[in-house]
Amino acid sequence: MSRADTATAWRPHLGAWPDAGGTSFRVWAPERKHVELLLNPDHPSPRRHSLTPEGDGTFAGTFADAAAGATYSYLLDGEGPFPDPAARFQPQGVHGPSAIVDPHAYQWSDQTWRGVPLRDAIIYELHVGTFTSAGTFAGVAERLPYLAELGVTVVELMPVADFPGSRNWGYDGVSLFAPSRAYGVPDDLRRLVDRAHGLGLAVLLDVVYNHFGPDGAYHSTFSPFYLSAHHQTPWGAAVNLDGDGATLVRAFFIENALHWLHEYHVDGLRLDATHGLIDDSPRHLVAEIAARARASIPDRTVLLIAEDDRNLATIVRPPEDGGWGLDAVWADDLHHHLRRLSAGDRDGYYEDYSGSLADIATTIRQGWFYRGQSSAYQGKPRGTDPAGVPLERMVVCLQNHDQIGNRPFGERLNRQIEPALFRALSALLLCLPETPLLFMGQEWAASTPFLFFTDHHAELGRLVTEGRRAEFSRFAAFADPVTRTRIPDPQASSTFEDSRLVWDEQTKAPHAGVLELYRALLRLRRTETALQPGERCEVVEIDATCLALTRGSGPDILLLVLCVGTARRVDLHQWRSVAPTGRWKVVLTTEESRFQEAQESGEPGAALESAIELTGGLAGGPDGDPDSDPDSGSEKGPAVTFHRPAAVILRAV
Repeated sequence: MSRADTATAWRPHLGAWPDAGGTSFRVWAPERKHVELLLNPDHPSPRRHSLTPEGDGTFAGTFADAAAGATYSYLLDGEGPFPDPAARFQPQGVHGPSAIVDPHAYQWSDQTWRGVPLRDAIIYELHVGTFTSAGTFAGVAERLPYLAELGVTVVELMPVADFPGSRNWGYDGVSLFAPSRAYGVPDDLRRLVDRAHGLGLAVLLDVVYNHFGPDGAYHSTFSPFYLSAHHQTPWGAAVNLDGDGATLVRAFFIENALHWLHEYHVDGLRLDATHGLIDDSPRHLVAEIAARARASIPDRTVLLIAEDDRNLATIVRPPEDGGWGLDAVWADDLHHHLRRLSAGDRDGYYEDYSGSLADIATTIRQGWFYRGQSSAYQGKPRGTDPAGVPLERMVVCLQNHDQIGNRPFGERLNRQIEPALFRALSALLLCLPETPLLFMGQEWAASTPFLFFTDHHAELGRLVTEGRRAEFSRFAAFADPVTRTRIPDPQASSTFEDSRLVWDEQTKAPHAGVLELYRALLRLRRTETALQPGERCEVVEIDATCLALTRGSGPDILLLVLCVGTARRVDLHQWRSVAPTGRWKVVLTTEESRFQEAQESGEPGAALESAIELTGGLAGGPDGDPDSDPDSGSEKGPAVTFHRPAAVILRAV
C-alpha cells in the first residue's frame, strides 16, 4: 500500500470525521444515557442532533449539515456543553467548542519520503513557543533550512497538544488530538512537517499519555474509566490501562498515536515518562502502540522513543525477545555523570553519580550506568542489564528541556561551566556510539535560560507557583524561604519571554565559534565511517582527568582524547594496537581559533597553541603533517599536551 493509499485508508474511531456525506461523530460516554451534538454552539440557535448508542459505550451519528470549519460541543444527559475529548482543534481554547477539521484538505508534497532510520538520527529538541520570536509552527518552519544546514536529521517537538492558557511546556496537555491554537492552526503543523521532509528532516513528536493536565481535561466527565481506581502516579490517579473499562481507554491512546502519524505525517513519537504508565496487562500499552504503529504504516520508518528512568532493556528489545519493540530510550545516566563532573551537582538524583571518568567510560560502554545496583536516591535497586542492546538505542545528551528547565533558574550547562570544557564535552557527545540529542540553542551556547512556565487561571496558577518553589526547599541553596522567592514565577509572562532564543547572538562572540564547532562535529558524525552506529567503540579512562575513545576499525579509525583538567601530556604511541603504524593525523581540536570566543583567540592560531601542544610531528587542523616516529620514545613520539580542558580528534594513518 502506498503512502497516499495508507493516508486515505486511515479512519479513526473517535472524534469528528468529515467526508462526502457530511461529518461523522463518535464519542465514548459509557455511563451516559443520552448524548447530543450541538452544532455551532456559539450561534444564537445551535442545531441539536441526538447520537445513537452503539452498545460499547460509544455514541455516534453522521449529519449532512456539519462541515469542516464548523464548531461543535456535546451535551451529556442534558449537562454541558463540553468539548470533544478527541477534538482535532480547539480554536477558543480547551474549554471552548471543538472544530471540525478535514485532514485531507491539505495537499502534501512528501509522497516519496521514507523517513530517517535510527542509525542516522541526530535529534534536535525544541519548544515551539520559544524557539522563535513568533512562537508558532510557521516560525519553526522558517528555521528548518537552518537546522538542515546545521546537520541534525530529526527535529523533536516538545508536546503540542492543546493546553490551558497561552503558554506551557506542553506536559499539561488536555486536548490530546488538537495542535495548540497558541501555535497556529492544524494545517500550519502539516506545513511544518511537509517542509521538514522536503529538506530531509524527520519530525518526532513528544506525546504525553501518563496523565492529563490539571485544567480542561473533560475525559472523566465523559467516562469514569479513564483514571485508575488502583494505581497512583506523582500526578495523581494513574491512567487506567488495566482495570474495568481499560479496553477503550487503551484504544483512545493508541488512536492518538496513529492520528499523529497518519493525519500529520510525523515520523515518530517520543513517549513521555513511560515509567508513569502503570500497566499490569499481559501486553503493555507501549508495546501495543509500537506494534500497531508499525503495522499501520509499513512503507516508511517510524521512530518510537521512550523517556523512562528505570533503565529497562525490555523497552528496546524486539517483541520476539519479550521486549516492547521501541527504537530507543532516553538514557540519562551519562548526562548525570557529566553534570556532576563539570558543574559539580550533587543534590537530588545527582547523589547517585560520581562524575568520575572511570564511571563515565563504563556508562558509555554499557549505554547506561545502573544495571541493578542500589540507588541511594531511590532507596532500592535500579536498572537492568543492557547486554546485547545496540548502543544507538540509547539517546544521550548534555542537556534537554528537563535538565535545564527543572533547575531553579533554568540555566544552560554552558552558562555554568568554563567554555573550553563545554566545547570538549560537546565533541565527546557527538563522537559517541549512542544517539545524540541537542536542545535548541545548544549549538551556539545560547545565553537564554529555559525556564518552567505556565498560564493557568489565578487559583491554579498560585498553587503552581507555590509548588514550584517548594520543590527546591530540600536543596541546600534554597533552604531559606526568602531565597526561594527569587525563583522565577512560572505564571509571569516574563518567565516565558525570557526563555525565547535570541537568534541574533549566533553571529556574535562568543556564540559564533561554538556554532562553527557544532557544524564541524555534526559534519564529522555524518561523514566519517568510524562514527557510524555499529562501528567498533572502545573507551578507557587514561587517568582522573583524561579519557580516550576509539571508534572504527581497519583503515577507518578515529581517536578522541578528552581532557577535563590542565597540564596533562598524553602519549599517542600507547594506541599502537589500534593504529598499527602508530601514526596519527589531527582531524579537529576543540581549541582551534575558529571555535574560540573572540576574547580568547588573540592572534590566529594562538588559542590552539596556548591551550594544546601537539608534538612528535602532529599539527593542528585536518591538514597537519602526520609523520612521526612512534618508536622514538614518549618524549619524542606523537603526543598531546593539554593546558586546559579540550578534546582532540585524530585519524590513524
